[in-house]
Amino acid sequence: MKVIFMGTPDFAVGALDAIVEAGHEVVLVVTQEDKPKGRGKEIQFTPVKEAAIKHGIEVYQPHRVKHEEPVAKLREYNADVFVVAAYGQILSKELLDMPKYGCVNIHASLLPKYRGAAPIQWSIIDGEKVTGVTTQMMAEGIDTGDILDVIEVEIDKEETGGSLFDKLTVAGSEVILTTLKKLEEGTVTRTPQDHSKSTYAKMLDKKMGNIDFEKSAEEIERLIRGLNPWPSAYTAYNGKTLKIWKAEVMDKDYDGSYGQIVDKTKKAIIIKTGKGALAITELQLEGKKRMTTEAFLCGVGFDLGEILGK
Repeated sequence: MKVIFMGTPDFAVGALDAIVEAGHEVVLVVTQEDKPKGRGKEIQFTPVKEAAIKHGIEVYQPHRVKHEEPVAKLREYNADVFVVAAYGQILSKELLDMPKYGCVNIHASLLPKYRGAAPIQWSIIDGEKVTGVTTQMMAEGIDTGDILDVIEVEIDKEETGGSLFDKLTVAGSEVILTTLKKLEEGTVTRTPQDHSKSTYAKMLDKKMGNIDFEKSAEEIERLIRGLNPWPSAYTAYNGKTLKIWKAEVMDKDYDGSYGQIVDKTKKAIIIKTGKGALAITELQLEGKKRMTTEAFLCGVGFDLGEILGK
């Protein structure tokens, strides 16, 4: 098939690679504009742009893809299908109606659950046991189109946002090939979503990582895993930011204040929460490297009774 591929981050790269390796003709890759990054503010290519260059595919980076000039350019390619994976812009109806087989989106959740920008992280934060990747025929709403194919992925009890991202990237590269084959053969089945069961996965920001120790240990532990590696869960200690990278739930209630260090072991500090306690086993104090709590305790002596978050 003649494909225009639209995507931006790492999640989309696996799908692009798979489509090319399967023998489809990717005539154009559309991705977001390059942005400055790091202290030096050097311009950095998007991951999808880097992958496209590796494959020798033309790259197009319009500021707004639904404007007149980009729409006219995309029409010139006479593509059979647009494949969209975390592109980052909303497509106009004119674009959605343009290709012969329509626009297929690769979405990292089991739609209609977790529509929106951050389905991977929210599935962990909310305590889901299973997630997956859905291919959908794009409509004018956000992630509201008919479901084409689904692949399920179990969420491990120690799953992080990063590890689940990797699993779903692989799943996405598999399911899109199935969908494209069915489209080409005319065997694809379109299943309308039950909009009454939809949930929305809002965009992540750094503020949501600020730990509220009045919540249960279970909720906080899921937040820590879901926001690992970005934007990360954190609290404060002696006026500095203390990132929490790994913790375990303890089904034990302690006296004291929420966020208080109520016990210590060789490998963890135990924090009182709204329900149960949290054993922090991996952390990072502002200005220092990420390390196990065991290693951290060799240099910094947390005292019983100290309260995190102040």
